[in-house]
Amino acid sequence: MLDKWTNTIETLLFRHRAAVLLIFALLTIALGYSASHLRMDAAFTKNIPLNHPYMQTYMKHRDQFGGANSIMVAVEDTSGDIYNPVFFEALRKIHDQLFFIPGIDRTQVKSLFSPSTRFTEVVEDGFRGGPVIPADFDGSQESVSQVRGNVERAGIVGRMVADNYSAAMVTAQLLDWQPVPAEEQVAGGPTTEPMNVLAFAEKLEREIRQEFQTDQIKVHIIGFAKMSGDVAEGAKSVVLFFMIAIAITAVMVFVFSRSLLLTFFPLACSLVAVVWQMGGLTILGFGLDPMSILVPFLVFAIGVSHGVQMINAVGHRVADGAKAKAAAQSAFRSLMVPGMVALLSDTVGFLTLLSIDIGIIRELAITASLGVAIIILTNLMLLPILLSYAKFSDSYLNKIRSSHGKATPVWDWMAKFADGKRAFVVVAVAAVLFVLGWQQAQTMKIGDLHAGAPALKEESVYNQDTFFITDNFSITTDVLTVLVEAYPEACTYHETMAQIDDFQWRIENIEGVQSTISLPSVAKKVNGGFNEGNPKWRVLPRTTPTLVQAVSQIPTNSGLLDGNCSVMPVYLFLTDHKAETMSRVIDAVKLEAEQFNSDKLTFKLASGPAGVMAATNEAVAEAQTPMMIYVYGAVFVLCLISFRSLLATIAVVVPLYLVSVLAQALMTYLEIGLTVSTLPVIALGVGIGVDYGIYILSTMAPLLRQGVPVPEAYKQALCERGNAVVFTGITLAVGVSTWVFSDLKFQMDMGILLTFMFLVNMLAAILLLPALVRLLWRDKPQAS
Repeated sequence: MLDKWTNTIETLLFRHRAAVLLIFALLTIALGYSASHLRMDAAFTKNIPLNHPYMQTYMKHRDQFGGANSIMVAVEDTSGDIYNPVFFEALRKIHDQLFFIPGIDRTQVKSLFSPSTRFTEVVEDGFRGGPVIPADFDGSQESVSQVRGNVERAGIVGRMVADNYSAAMVTAQLLDWQPVPAEEQVAGGPTTEPMNVLAFAEKLEREIRQEFQTDQIKVHIIGFAKMSGDVAEGAKSVVLFFMIAIAITAVMVFVFSRSLLLTFFPLACSLVAVVWQMGGLTILGFGLDPMSILVPFLVFAIGVSHGVQMINAVGHRVADGAKAKAAAQSAFRSLMVPGMVALLSDTVGFLTLLSIDIGIIRELAITASLGVAIIILTNLMLLPILLSYAKFSDSYLNKIRSSHGKATPVWDWMAKFADGKRAFVVVAVAAVLFVLGWQQAQTMKIGDLHAGAPALKEESVYNQDTFFITDNFSITTDVLTVLVEAYPEACTYHETMAQIDDFQWRIENIEGVQSTISLPSVAKKVNGGFNEGNPKWRVLPRTTPTLVQAVSQIPTNSGLLDGNCSVMPVYLFLTDHKAETMSRVIDAVKLEAEQFNSDKLTFKLASGPAGVMAATNEAVAEAQTPMMIYVYGAVFVLCLISFRSLLATIAVVVPLYLVSVLAQALMTYLEIGLTVSTLPVIALGVGIGVDYGIYILSTMAPLLRQGVPVPEAYKQALCERGNAVVFTGITLAVGVSTWVFSDLKFQMDMGILLTFMFLVNMLAAILLLPALVRLLWRDKPQAS
């Protein structure tokens, strides 16, 4: 059936070579034009698991209480003291500038200059209060001294003013949309458009930091939008790595083929696959986010690996005396099925990432699977047609013939691994490595293992800004919000407020929680103020009228309650967002919530940046096992269909699984957590790694069925495919190894892991696979 299908495609392609080349050329031009319109896209909602219960809670209440998509701007006076006219003028201008940037929720911009930033104090006649910075503030020494006193009375040191008075904070929430500029509006068209996060980040840098930073004033900006902008800026270096990879690959292909023409053809076909992929994404309505910007390189590398197999096969046939066209047709017939199975395994493996409920990973899955599927057309069909027109020089043919079909000393030595005792030793060593790797892999953490933005290096500007804010303010950027859903006017009943207060006290004493704030905690302070500021009265009033008196002083725009007091958040400021901290706090919140939940009160996770991280970590943890089952299941089924042998399929899959376990062990050793950026690497490594085993075993299987002993069948497979397999593994590894020099930490981590998986998968295919074949087939020469 497969042979008939292959022969039909071969006849169709090679009888109409010129027409096929014209079709490919026209499609490349059209998709190239489409690819020119591809844009970077880093929407906030793509980075969160929207269907996760935490995120459903977040989306339900984010209009009232804001959410994780916020911006924090810390304005620092390098002298160490903010109380001077120059600083306050800079702070006012930054507040105003941020207020007017499109995409900012202006009702949520807060700083010392916000009218809602007020102080209250107890005086002889009762209470006195007002804005921290009064309307008549003129920057004089007297007015600055007045503001100093108001800041102390407002109790905002640590939140809006640094603990050491060296900086002040401006915060804002972002909208999911932004107004369309008047000059771009079309009559009857929309007046708003989705938020362009990367353009917004560029505006923050240009209109805030560059505009107002001086020798005395230093600006620190953090938030999802700013981080995305910095990641996108760092991702631009991917273009440089892509060019370096092309150069390295070209040199290595030339060394392998000893022909400029045979170097050009596989590289050109692989670049055509990349162009088609980029153009296809635009047609499908997708952008290219900072994570999936790495995928075009992988598509190029995978294309080259299959292209090398094709030119290797054509070269062998030309060496046997065949003409270029006949050699290309023969190579097409021999490689179409194993190549198709390998690429379909890659494609299906990447599609398993769709099981992860995070938009950015799903787009990565679509981007990667689309690119690999296109390689079936460009490198398994277009390339052999191009090779059929190739003119091979006599010197090149002599070089091919000098080594064609001859087993080198290295192949003779390696073929021994498919012999009895040595095969047993190889499998035993692999079993020991599996046990050790499995034990180490069990300690792998879900989530980030380092402080700061995990996508960026510690020395990056963004992470240095994060460390400054964390070190100088009592609040942190790692905020976890528990939403307490009650009933209308619930905050006027002591029993309800006491339960929330008790919950807050318990969580506040969990390791990893730096501080907390809620409506009850603030109401207690207000109640103390109504009683001459006596600390003894900082308790929750037990009567409703007195409780109403305290709560009524807390406005709804404080973020501590909604309009009818039926939802009251509890804010937890964490020491960091490391995997252990997040896991410990989330588990504690869940445990306490179970005890406090009732018909009247429900404690729901979660909102805030840490809430998003917690939901993401749980989504990754839940998807890890199903993803592995899907990817290995797909590879198993496709190999079973291809080889029609259970033993052959086992021989291909076992080395892959060993490498996956060892990769997870390496992650724990290098302190790389399982995150949104590292989880796809496992599927990518398996999908690409299966190619090695399929190509080797597809050569061995027919020989084994003919009764050829396993060592001899393996030697012949090495003579025919060994050079190409080793070359491919080294080329792929060298290409991704350049990523360790990237400005992005997640790209560096992916480069390390993929380099390991490419190399070790190649070694497993040429060492462990034949040993398994020898033990599984034992004395039976034919496949089961």
